[in-house]
Amino acid sequence: MKIINFAHPLTPANLGEIARLSGGGVEEVIEVTCHIDPRCTLEPQIEALVDSLGFSSWEWQTGSFLFNLPSLNYCAAVLVAHLHGRIGYFPAMLRLRPVDESFRWRFEVAEIINLQAVRERARRRR
Repeated sequence: MKIINFAHPLTPANLGEIARLSGGGVEEVIEVTCHIDPRCTLEPQIEALVDSLGFSSWEWQTGSFLFNLPSLNYCAAVLVAHLHGRIGYFPAMLRLRPVDESFRWRFEVAEIINLQAVRERARRRR
C-alpha cells in the first residue's frame, strides 16, 4: 500500500500502527506539500497536486492507496472528489488524533476510514 500524505509527517510509530490496522505493509509514503493560495480558484490547485504524483490512469485504478488528507476542510473535500474521479470509488483515509503530552504535541493513528464503505452504509439509509 502507498500512503499519500497531504498533511503532517507520519512517524515510524504511525507507520507501524497503520500496518497493524490495515493488515498489510506500507510500500511507500509519498509526501505532498499542500500549500494553497486562497486568492486563487481551488480546484485547479488540487488537480495540480494530484497530477504532481505522476500516476497513470491504470495506476490510479489498480493501486492500493491510503490518504492522509489535508487539514483544511475545503481542500480535503475537493481532493476526495478529485480522487474519486481518478480511482473510481471513494478512497480510504487516515484519522489522526493528538496525544496530550506536557512538552510537545504528537499524533497517533486513531483509525483508517474506508470512505467507500461509509458511502455504501449511508446509501442504505436513503
